[in-house]
Amino acid sequence: MISKKKLATPLTPDFRRRPARYLRMLTCCLLILVAAGAFSGVRADENRIITPEDLWNMKRAGTGDASPDGRQIVFPVTRYDIGENRSYTNLYLSSLDGTALRKFTTQNSDRQPAWSPDGSRIAFVSGRDGSPAQIYLIPVDGGEAERLTDMPVSVSAPKWFPDGRHIAFVASVLPGYEGDFDRLKEMIREQEESKVSAKVTENRIYRHWDRWLTDGRYPRIFKMNVESGEVTDLMPGSRRYFAMMGAAEYDISPDGNEIAVSANSNPPPYEYLNYDIFLVPTDGSGELKNITEHNPANDLSPAYSPDGSTLFYRKQTRTDFYADRARLVFYDRGSGERTVIDKVMHGDIDLSPGSAVWSGNSREIYFTAQDRGKTSLFAYDVRRDRLREIHRGGTNSGIVKAGDNLVFLHRSLTRAPELYRIRANGSNLSKITGFNDEIMSEVRLGRVENVTYKGANGVDVQMFVVYPPDFDKNEEWPLLVQIHGGPHGIFGDDFHFRWNAQVFAAPGYVVAMPNFHGSTSFGQEFAESIHGAHSELPFRDIMKATDYMVEKPYIDENRTAAAGGSYGGYMVSWIAGHTDRYQALINHAGVYNIMTQFASDVTYHRVAAYDGAPWDGLENLLEWNPAMHAENFSTPMLILHGELDYRVPITNGLEVYGIYKGKGLDARLVYYPDENHWILTPQNSLHWFGEFHGWLMRYLSKEAK
Repeated sequence: MISKKKLATPLTPDFRRRPARYLRMLTCCLLILVAAGAFSGVRADENRIITPEDLWNMKRAGTGDASPDGRQIVFPVTRYDIGENRSYTNLYLSSLDGTALRKFTTQNSDRQPAWSPDGSRIAFVSGRDGSPAQIYLIPVDGGEAERLTDMPVSVSAPKWFPDGRHIAFVASVLPGYEGDFDRLKEMIREQEESKVSAKVTENRIYRHWDRWLTDGRYPRIFKMNVESGEVTDLMPGSRRYFAMMGAAEYDISPDGNEIAVSANSNPPPYEYLNYDIFLVPTDGSGELKNITEHNPANDLSPAYSPDGSTLFYRKQTRTDFYADRARLVFYDRGSGERTVIDKVMHGDIDLSPGSAVWSGNSREIYFTAQDRGKTSLFAYDVRRDRLREIHRGGTNSGIVKAGDNLVFLHRSLTRAPELYRIRANGSNLSKITGFNDEIMSEVRLGRVENVTYKGANGVDVQMFVVYPPDFDKNEEWPLLVQIHGGPHGIFGDDFHFRWNAQVFAAPGYVVAMPNFHGSTSFGQEFAESIHGAHSELPFRDIMKATDYMVEKPYIDENRTAAAGGSYGGYMVSWIAGHTDRYQALINHAGVYNIMTQFASDVTYHRVAAYDGAPWDGLENLLEWNPAMHAENFSTPMLILHGELDYRVPITNGLEVYGIYKGKGLDARLVYYPDENHWILTPQNSLHWFGEFHGWLMRYLSKEAK
């Protein structure tokens, strides 16, 4: 057994300067001790603990597209080079059983593949040649890729028309170019060469995530003739935003005459974004038709049935709640009538279906949905109004239909992401890829427990507990309570590359991950329950989760910590003002002052969330504001934040740090000038993990007691 005392040595000056390097040295030392059999019960052939470096050495596959005959799949795979601090993405081809897996492209910037209807060619997006990302075409049986588009801006989301002669794609343009691409190139050059750096707006939504929206560019769908190279703007004059995060949501009708796209319908100043379903004619006339104008909330993920009779989409009904559950809508293209499935129930849980793919006979749709801490695969029979679960377990995403099979990305708290397939009837589940099998075979993972405890008001609360790899119930272990973001999200049964429970547990911590009130996957009522009192029920749930864990004889209640990011960081600051039961706190990109969140990129849902605003209901807003309880702060806090974080502006982190230091309390600020809400580059991430583990070591070691 590896001694916890060895794992929890106090910080050295070297660690404070170079925490990521020190963490690697610590891991190396542990491996040497294990190999030497230095601890009782340790065999020389035991695997090592998982490290942050392992996460960055893993390959990350996407789901891609299936061949028309359903026998093969083409998909992107991204690998990272830690030394170069960058990523490389190539396309891979594989049979559905994984026996004919091969690397298909080699230019290291290839993604978003789309198989031609006749199965002979694959279109994809690439940034090769140093130009903005363009569409390339390559024969399936081998040969050189041919560049198709020559746009002055990057393109994305290619889709083939059924005739195999045209391709649709998305590009963001300056509306004043009026179809003249030479003019567009000149407009972009003038914009880039301007010596004026001011960003000017009168809009409520003027930046998103880590980018400003003041450059005047808007996305549109284009159509290209593959043979002639002619490009047609199908949405001339349009100034409508598509999905702000992820790929544009659009689909081409089976007859090729129409495209359905989810796009914002609200005009400037964008009091809020309302995504509607627009029908776009493919003849270039530009006469868009809004078929969901009656719904003031979002309409998303349009998908045509293979027989062309029905258009599926997802509908929300609340404009002030981003996690409002989705309803299934089936729009009859002939009559214009809609069938709305208001609730998709799985047991007593009302699901919120994700984007869907149709069965070949147009009778069922297949989708993923969160369900009690998992993200499972489901099928909904349109004619019989019947739901069936195809596959439960772990986290599943990115469904691609391949003949009678569904291909998807699967991972869990104990499995790294890989591609799997399953028959649509739920049989013959099998693994397609094994990119990360070698790394996973080298490491020891901790046991995962799925528990339920009584939270606030006696309500059942689900929680995952991840134990250290060498956990022994006869010893005492430090406890790390994690708090997820959102707040309307979950700690799922997921192998997360940024917030990985196994990496947090590996050095010797029991990691508790409660899905407190406000979490999704437990029904709409549970998710909405925190509105107007953003921290009340979650705080009680987190305290009861801690009580549940410290009652275990193997938890040392004098060595506990709480950590969270985004909303989880908000709860860390709330905890700091309401209890001193933890020995350490870690706050990543956390909301500290609710007032500051009106400088966030998205503000229109905050009045409902807080039940107040600075101009109306200020007392309600301030009641749940962590900044109002700074007089109670005492627990040491690590604060990590990125400059490009527009979701939780950097001033939140700077303010709580300044107050801690002003009070003479232990606090450490880690500031990343080139990161956003997430830490996305390899070396910054390793540094982040080093800081995280270093803070825990400083305050949870036995020597620190």
